[in-house]
Amino acid sequence: MGDAIRLDGKVAIVTGGAGGIGFATAQLMSARGAQVVIADIAADRACELALELPGAVGLALDLADEASVEAMIAQTVRTFGRLDILCNNAALLGPEIAQADRDVETMDTALWDRTYAVNVRGTMVASRAALPHLRATRGNIVNTVSNLALQGHLIQAAYSSSKAAIIQLTRAIAASHGKAGVRCNAVAPGMTMTPALQAAFPPQLRAAVEAETLRDRLGEPDDIAEAIAFLASDAARNITGQLLVCDGGCASHVPGIDQFRQFFGEHV
Repeated sequence: MGDAIRLDGKVAIVTGGAGGIGFATAQLMSARGAQVVIADIAADRACELALELPGAVGLALDLADEASVEAMIAQTVRTFGRLDILCNNAALLGPEIAQADRDVETMDTALWDRTYAVNVRGTMVASRAALPHLRATRGNIVNTVSNLALQGHLIQAAYSSSKAAIIQLTRAIAASHGKAGVRCNAVAPGMTMTPALQAAFPPQLRAAVEAETLRDRLGEPDDIAEAIAFLASDAARNITGQLLVCDGGCASHVPGIDQFRQFFGEHV
């Protein structure tokens, strides 16, 4: 029996592959034997990073542009002859977006629509274009969402609600295509120390989240990549329609756990 965690012979697309979690995922999948497509709106960066991985290619991708998404899937199949894994990892992020995405009362409609166009519709279009090819290979989809999709917050109303929509899309795809051999799962990171996050969130806010994390540090891109690559592999062959929360336990406990920790002692 072979090592089911390996991805030898498989072709994987990682959208947002030029970013922190995306490139960590592309690196890990490549190391486990997959041929990887790094798809990103930063096309030049995607092509540069692809040169670091054997047999990888970089492709331009604008998730808000339906034709761009469909062309990315088609080019992958033309290049490699198949598609086994689609990692819908890309999302509308960045310091300016994070600063503008606050509560509903102050929400700009254009930002709301853009967030849903990229995050939700883009994920749907990519999945729709990939599904015929994934049926042929009995492949799978892994969607990157967020633990903010499971919790209310003071900020990021558009981002968090769009990620909640993708969780339900994950279940819908799993239910409607499972009998055809296609699995679909989601990974929900917590605050992860990517360059984009470090640029968007001041240290005092990162410290507040770290205090509520059950581990001794915040997550790194490699931590999330491991969860994504596992779900994409045959080791997870009996897992579909599921959400794997990968946030260091941040969403799993009672409110104010850090205050309880300080009251009872560090090691309680």
